[in-house]
Amino acid sequence: MDRVVDLTMAYHNGINGFSKEVAKTKDKDGWNASTLSFYSHVGTHMDAPFHFNVSNQTIDEIPVSDFIGRAYVIDAREVGPKGLIEVNHIPNEVREKFIEGDSLIIWTEWSKHAGTQKYRDNLPRISEQFAHWCIQHKVKMIAVEPPSVADVNNLDEVTKIHEILLAGVVIIEGITNIESLKSNCVQLIALPLKIKEGDGAPARVIAIENY
Repeated sequence: MDRVVDLTMAYHNGINGFSKEVAKTKDKDGWNASTLSFYSHVGTHMDAPFHFNVSNQTIDEIPVSDFIGRAYVIDAREVGPKGLIEVNHIPNEVREKFIEGDSLIIWTEWSKHAGTQKYRDNLPRISEQFAHWCIQHKVKMIAVEPPSVADVNNLDEVTKIHEILLAGVVIIEGITNIESLKSNCVQLIALPLKIKEGDGAPARVIAIENY
């Protein structure tokens, strides 16, 4: 029997970069509808290589086969604010089982800070060594809880880490609810909105557990 866990943050007007306004109401217009406005990298979202000009590949051009695969949950909860997530956070048992095309979910519990300034400004980051490891081992997807894989207040760092990863790894940022998983190995599915020439897009991210 499969167990499906939603790793997606809910979008609401309390999130900077997103707004939802009433466009139609059932009483007045015959149906309920909304006008949505969002920054392309708000909430749970996916980056395209075009985001940092790593290549001209936009979100609609990434093969859908890159959005699904086996993923290991890496427990990096010990990493504090502004701390670095290093290769040694990957357990030896995961490194032994890992094959090309597998993915990583980084568990830091950082999503509990969503909606605060700390969530953006003090986030734990992927180290340069870790980013290179992902490329060398052909990681398919890397999913993190913070809104970025690197310090958004340090342009050199955020550029370098994204440029390394986007050369071959699908980046998913802003996930949540990892603590609901009962297994450290799941089927990860992350489906972004298909926005033509998009540099990124909101994504619905789920994990499927077999138990």
